[in-house]
Amino acid sequence: MCNNCKGKYYITTAIAYTSGRPHIGNTYEIVLTDAIARYKRQQGYDVFFQTGTDEHGQKIEEKAKEAGITPKEFVDNIAGIVRKNFDMMNTSYDYFVRTTDDYHEKQVQKIFKKLYEQGDIYKSTYEGMYCTPCESFWTESQLVDGKCPDCGRPVKKATEEAYFFNLQKYAPRLIEHIETHPEFIQPESRKNEMINNFLKPGLQDLCVSRTSFKWGIPVDFDPDHVVYVWIDALSNYITSLGFDVDGNHGENYKKYWPADVHIIGKDILRFHTIYWPIMLMALGEPLPKQVFGHPWLLVGDGKMSKSKGNAIYADELVHYFGVDAVRYFVLHEMPFAQDGTITWDLMVERVNSDLANVLGNLVNRTISMQNKYFHGVISNPMEGDPLDAELIELAVATVHNVDEKMDQLRVGEAIDEIFTLLKRCNKYIDETTPWTLGKDETKKDRLATVLYNLLESIRYAAVLLESFMPETSEKILDQLSTSRRDKASLESFGQLECGHTVEAKPSILFQRIDPKEFMETLEADKQKEAKQAAQKEVTKEKGKEEITIEDFTKVELKVGTILSAEKHPKADRLLVEQIDLGDEVRQIVSGIASTFKPEEVVGKKVVVVSNLKPVKLRGVESQGMILCASNDTDLDIVSIAKDLPNGTKVS
Repeated sequence: MCNNCKGKYYITTAIAYTSGRPHIGNTYEIVLTDAIARYKRQQGYDVFFQTGTDEHGQKIEEKAKEAGITPKEFVDNIAGIVRKNFDMMNTSYDYFVRTTDDYHEKQVQKIFKKLYEQGDIYKSTYEGMYCTPCESFWTESQLVDGKCPDCGRPVKKATEEAYFFNLQKYAPRLIEHIETHPEFIQPESRKNEMINNFLKPGLQDLCVSRTSFKWGIPVDFDPDHVVYVWIDALSNYITSLGFDVDGNHGENYKKYWPADVHIIGKDILRFHTIYWPIMLMALGEPLPKQVFGHPWLLVGDGKMSKSKGNAIYADELVHYFGVDAVRYFVLHEMPFAQDGTITWDLMVERVNSDLANVLGNLVNRTISMQNKYFHGVISNPMEGDPLDAELIELAVATVHNVDEKMDQLRVGEAIDEIFTLLKRCNKYIDETTPWTLGKDETKKDRLATVLYNLLESIRYAAVLLESFMPETSEKILDQLSTSRRDKASLESFGQLECGHTVEAKPSILFQRIDPKEFMETLEADKQKEAKQAAQKEVTKEKGKEEITIEDFTKVELKVGTILSAEKHPKADRLLVEQIDLGDEVRQIVSGIASTFKPEEVVGKKVVVVSNLKPVKLRGVESQGMILCASNDTDLDIVSIAKDLPNGTKVS
C-alpha cells in the first residue's frame, strides 16, 4: 500500500481483440487510460491498471486458418504485437491479461456452469443474422440497410443450437441501478442511449455459446459448445484479480474490486453497461462504479480501419514525431463526448504550435536567460511587482483546475489548463521584458525574481504534465535541476530550490517541422514501403535469388563487444553503440531501440559487418552494421555464445 494513500483505484481498458495489428484509434484507449492511472497515482491513490487481449472467436479461427497456423500461434503473435505497441507508448499498466490464460479459462467455465445451474442460462436454438467481424447476432429489425448496425458489414443467416442468458430477469434491477447512480455511465448521453434504445424496449436473451467453431473455451459439461465471446471477454476484469466462483478470491480481488472505472470505446458500451452488470448481478458480485465510453479517433471524417486503407499506426507516428508528441495529440484532440480527428498535417501543426512554440520555446528561452544573466544559479530576491500576482495565482489555480477536469475524465480539457499556464508564462515574458532588465544593474534583483517566477511556473506545468507526457516532464524537471517533482510540491508557490544551477545547455524539447518537407518525406516513405511490400510478395512467389560463394566472401563479418549504447538524439528507433572489434572501436547506429533499451545491449557479443561503407543516419555516422534476426513482430540481435576474442572473423 502506498504511503499516505487515498485508497484503491482500479482502472481497466477494454481488452484488445487479437485479429490484427492495432491502429492509433485502438491505441488511443490505452494512452487515455494510462494518463488517468498516472494522475491517480500522482494524487496518492493505490492504482491497479489492467489491460490485455481478447483471444477467442470465429474470426480468429478463420484468420489462423488463412495464415496456415494454429489459432494459439496466431494469437500469441498478435498479443505480442499489441503488448509491444502498448510498451512503445510508455503505458504503465500493472497487469496484462490474456483470455487464453489458464486461470481465466477455468474461471470462465465455472462462471458459465454456475449461471446454468442457477437457471440464468438455458439451452435453445438460435436463428438470426450473424456478423462475423463483430461476433454479434442481430434480428432482421435491428439491421441497418440489411447490414450489421455496428460495423455496416454484411451479415449471414445462422441457425444453431446454443445456450442463452436470461437478461430480462435482471433488467428492472439494472434500470433502477442506472437511474439511481447517474455517474455509472459516462458521458450522460450514452446513458440515455442504453436506457431508451435497449433496456426500456425490452432485452432479448443473449446467446452465450456457439457450436459452429471450436476456438473458444469449451463448456465443460457440454463440450460441443464453446463459451461465446462476451461471457469470456468481460470476465477478464475479475478473473485477472483472482476472482473465484467458489469464493476463494485472491487478495487483489478483495482489495480492488469493484472497478472504479472501465474505459472502453463507445461501440462496445452496450456490452459493458448491460450484459456485464447483469452477469455480475447473477454472480452476486458488486457492479463497477463507472463505465466511460470514449469517442472515436477519426481520419478526416471517417472511422479508421485497415480494410478502408486509411489506418494510421502508432509506431509510424512515433517514428516521425516521438512518443510524447503522439501522446499529447491523441489526449488533447479528443473531446469528452464527441469524436476527434487525426491527420498527418494536423499532427505537424500541433507539434509546431503547441509543443515547439508554446512549450519548448518557453522552457528553452527561460533557462537560457537564467544562464545568460546568472550563470544558471537560481535565486529569488522576491522583488515583486503587481504583474507577478496574476501568474502566481494562475499557477496555483491550475493544480485545482486540472484536478477538477481529471475527476470528470475530461483529459483534453485538463491538458488545456496546463497550456493556459504555459501561454501565460510567455505573456509574462513579454510584459516584464527580462532582456531590458538585464541591461540595468540596479534591476538585477527584479530580473532574478522574474526568472524565478517563470522557472517555478514551468516546474508547476512540468509536474502536472507527467501523466500526459512523462518523458517530456522528466526532461524539463532535469533541466531545472529540481528534486521537487511530486504533486505535493505544488501546494504552495515557491518550492523550486534556490542555489541550484539549471542545465547549462538546455536541449530542444520539440523541433519545429517544415510542413512541406514533412509531407514530401512521408510520401516518399510510403512509396518506398509500397515498393518493398510488392517486392516481398514477388520474392514469396519466386523465392530468393541464389548467390555464389564469391558473393558471400565479399562480406567481412567480425565478432565485437558492445561497450556502450545510447539513444539517437533525433530518432527514437535508433541506438548509437560503441563496439570493440579488437584492434579498434567502431560507432554503429542500429534500428533496435524499439526492442532494446541501451543498457540491455551493453556487454553483448555481436556479429558486425565491418566492411560496409560508413553512412550518416539522421546526422550520426555509422561505421558498419550488427546482424539481427527479425520477423513481422519481433527482433533479436545475433550474438556469439562463446567468449571469442573481439575481431574474430565469422565465416
